[in-house]
Amino acid sequence: MKTYTLKWGKHTLELGGRTAVMGIVNVTPDSFSDGGLYYNIDKAVEHGCQLAESGADIIDIGGESTRPFADSVSAEEELQRVVPVIEKLAAKIAIPISIDTVKAEVARQALDAGASIINDISALRHDKNMADLAAQYGVPLILMHIQGTPRTMQVAPQYDNLIAEIKTFLADAIRSAEKKGVLRSAIIIDPGIGFGKTAQHNYSIIRHLDQFESLDVPILIGLSRKAFIRNTLKAAYGREFAPGSAWVETGTQAAVSASVLKGAHIVRVHNVANTRATLEIADTLKRFES
Repeated sequence: MKTYTLKWGKHTLELGGRTAVMGIVNVTPDSFSDGGLYYNIDKAVEHGCQLAESGADIIDIGGESTRPFADSVSAEEELQRVVPVIEKLAAKIAIPISIDTVKAEVARQALDAGASIINDISALRHDKNMADLAAQYGVPLILMHIQGTPRTMQVAPQYDNLIAEIKTFLADAIRSAEKKGVLRSAIIIDPGIGFGKTAQHNYSIIRHLDQFESLDVPILIGLSRKAFIRNTLKAAYGREFAPGSAWVETGTQAAVSASVLKGAHIVRVHNVANTRATLEIADTLKRFES
């Protein structure tokens, strides 16, 4: 497995030997798993601190739901949600904060407030200024694959060659970022589990995650509590499972472990403490691969 060292500003991330954990803080009323739970600024900050104390390496702050069929929100609304949280949280924790947004102006104000990573689920397609901003600020940039938009992505997603098409998409996104001055050493890719994919697609991505190593950048994967896990359990047991249930959390940890053994450098999750325990085992197994 390839290892990487990301250094920027006051932060350093060593990726590859020990899997990094990105903890999720959704400052939204409508996210699929925790919408409304951390919509209050103080609750969001408190949750971010708890995730850091539990062992998160990055805290990801988002102010716009990207669940299937979600509506977009204005930049002004998104800024009102995330900037106060980032300002307060950055004063309390030492680990980097990422801003989960497709809007360059939201990213800019988030970076000014204390964020230091851009997580763009559109891989620069939504806002042509995002790569320029990442280059200007010298911060890591996460580029994710998505077919369609959150509103349309789960309407019969189809691929002729799933892995090849995602790799081509991400390779093009990397080139676009580099052309704008983003250093390759600052780029992270995400194959976009659940973003324009069926359950079969998601399982295939996990199984073949090591094929993305040829892009020569760190790999992030977001699996936590997603519909393919819930639907797998529903098919097996004949009933619905809430996203935050213990069953779905166990399924999440199984998917996390499989992904790490296939080459994930960063996992994006809701429950950091459980994931840290999972990674103690998965990372130990990785060290015995030879």
